[in-house]
Amino acid sequence: MPHHAPSALLSAALQAAEQGWHVFPLRPADKRPALHGESVCPLIGDCAGGHRKWEDRATIDPDRIRRAWADRPFNIGIATGPSGLLVVDLDMPKQKSSTGTPCGVTTFGALCERAGQAVPTTYRTRTASGGHHLYFTAPPGVRLANSAGRLGKLIDTRAHGGYVVAAGSFTATGPYTVTDPTPPVPLPDWLYALLAPRQPSRALVAVASSSKASRYAAAALRAETATVRAAPVGERDWTLLSAARALGRFISWGDLPRSVVEVALQEAGESAGLSARQCRSTVRSGLNWSIARNPQRRPA
Repeated sequence: MPHHAPSALLSAALQAAEQGWHVFPLRPADKRPALHGESVCPLIGDCAGGHRKWEDRATIDPDRIRRAWADRPFNIGIATGPSGLLVVDLDMPKQKSSTGTPCGVTTFGALCERAGQAVPTTYRTRTASGGHHLYFTAPPGVRLANSAGRLGKLIDTRAHGGYVVAAGSFTATGPYTVTDPTPPVPLPDWLYALLAPRQPSRALVAVASSSKASRYAAAALRAETATVRAAPVGERDWTLLSAARALGRFISWGDLPRSVVEVALQEAGESAGLSARQCRSTVRSGLNWSIARNPQRRPA
């Protein structure tokens, strides 16, 4: 295992803090926080008023950083939420996975291509395992959470409640290094649209309060709209059509009003990235197809 002096890691921690990134110590040659847990909190010092977790204790104060890294070669954690960052983590396949599994970098490149966007040029680091971290400044006034696989396989994001290992750190498998020193750019709008918190559908609220809708029909509506919202690029229109065909029978059976289904699918389709016009056309086609093929009453 390579040996890194505390002074080198202290320098890297201070450099991160100079960029406004809140840092805290990770265990030497490890990715886990070096700070104590709540069950063994001494309730003194920083925790005198109650236990403070790593996100609360992350700092840009150079004096506190110097004291923390004075004697031991702690790795460096960057608390993404307090730092105003969203970091896209492009991981590598596990050693035991199929040799045909694409890495996160490849999957993200394909995602950008399908969206008609270039891979963003921004601050980027290479991780010890060979993956990449892309740093973006988070949109102001929006509290984005961590995500796992929402953008694609082996693509995670770190925001509020998350952290990343900073450049200058190292583990037994290798160092974390800067591969593009470009300052972090704002999170692109098209990526934000895929990661933004999803609001409850007005139509689903209407179904929940409707005495006419059976539990099964209401559950089907929730499941189908969730599937549409999560549909990957290239499969969204077909997923929306399939959902409309699946839900049309509940309109025939009198369990769901057509207007409620149309609003729910319209909202889900637009949330997935389809145009309003395309959603209306696809939903109408799918519902008409299903209603024409289902009896007016369910078989006994």
